Amino acid sequence: MSSVLSSFVTLFIGLAGGIAVGGGVIALYIVLDVIPRLAQVTKSYNKVHWYEGAMVGGSFIGTIADFWNWKLPGPWLASGFIGLLNGVFIGMLAAALTEVLNVLPILAKRLRMQNDLVGLLMAMVCGKVAGSFFEWFIYRK
Repeated sequence: MSSVLSSFVTLFIGLAGGIAVGGGVIALYIVLDVIPRLAQVTKSYNKVHWYEGAMVGGSFIGTIADFWNWKLPGPWLASGFIGLLNGVFIGMLAAALTEVLNVLPILAKRLRMQNDLVGLLMAMVCGKVAGSFFEWFIYRK
């Protein structure tokens, strides 16, 4: 197989995989009503199209930045702030999923920990933070 055909096949497979994953993520947001819930919580129903555009645009730009390994020069503090914002986004997405699916109340009921729900939540948060620190400082060395 020629190198041009091999490059085309690789490009096609990568593009198809990206579309499949991106479509799945957007479908998850749609099925769980993340955008309408965000508009409801913030009382900004007239901005729903802006939210949708921001999510699609952010996903696209993030994919392109990851694909071409973009790097922004700047102080380490700026990258720490961007990492903090990414962590807040992932944490809020996980919290939204658990709220929609009622995971925590069901888990607390099954473990007979209804009175200790705050402790269960804090244990989950501390475990996530400890796991993230382990990956950043120990595993990636």
